[in-house]
Amino acid sequence: MSGAILQLFQFLIVLLLAPGLTGLLRKAKARLQGRQGSGILQPYRDLARLLRKEAVIAENASWVFRFAPYLTFTFLWLAAALVPTFAQRLPLSPVADLIALVAIIGGARFSMALAGLDVGTSFGGIGSSREMMIAALAEPAMLLVIFTAALLLGTTSLPDIAGLLGTTSVGLRVSLGLGLVALVMVAIAENARVPVDNPATHLELTMVHEAMILEYSGRHLAMMEAAAMVKLLLFMSLIACLFAPWGMALGEPTLKAVAIGIAAYLAKVALFGLLLALFEASIAKMRVFRVGEFLATAMLLGFLAVIFLFVTKGL
Repeated sequence: MSGAILQLFQFLIVLLLAPGLTGLLRKAKARLQGRQGSGILQPYRDLARLLRKEAVIAENASWVFRFAPYLTFTFLWLAAALVPTFAQRLPLSPVADLIALVAIIGGARFSMALAGLDVGTSFGGIGSSREMMIAALAEPAMLLVIFTAALLLGTTSLPDIAGLLGTTSVGLRVSLGLGLVALVMVAIAENARVPVDNPATHLELTMVHEAMILEYSGRHLAMMEAAAMVKLLLFMSLIACLFAPWGMALGEPTLKAVAIGIAAYLAKVALFGLLLALFEASIAKMRVFRVGEFLATAMLLGFLAVIFLFVTKGL
């Protein structure tokens, strides 16, 4: 199959699947809590409604406030499209590196934090400062997971990692298990999910992500909401690529291999969404000042993953 067509399909499937994942997560969480909940397609309708509305902009907002939603969405959409999902080899595979992925996510976070500070509201400042505090602990933990994979497999290229884990017998390793737990904890914090934050509430004393986008409306708010949905799918795709690449079309993609890869990817995303809903429905939100302890634990697990890797290699 044509590489350009597959790469374009990769961009489209990420864009179209992200709201559906959020809808599935909300529906499953509502049912677990004994509520009816909105339909799985509700996020699509919400985004369409916001895109039709006029954007109301504060008088003291600069070009940063206007440009940040589009820049944030572009960064995260590009990062999500770089992660191999249903096929290993695509035209953009040579630049699908874990270090570059962390940098792109950091760029999206930086533009969102600037937007929260630009208008000068107290809520925006609180949200941006908390976001940077979380990032200061989440990025090192994520880098330690990356170093573990790089030391084990000898590369930071996502397609190469997926190919090695999908074709060779790595076996059960304590380092990979610790890295998986650390990456899941980082993903929860990066996406402002329970127990770090509750995206369904607007309590000013606890919110992180919502505080930075309170001043947005209309199409700008739609871009920010869509960016958050794409970011959630990005981390689930990253976990699937690093720790569960099974079913992905390896090598030269054929029509049959691509169809199997798409079905496997959809199944993995749906399973991860249901597991996240179960986790959020069974745990309470922690205090803001305990988020540092949560992410410090993720950093410690990443550090232990590196140590266990060296120990097992020396045996």
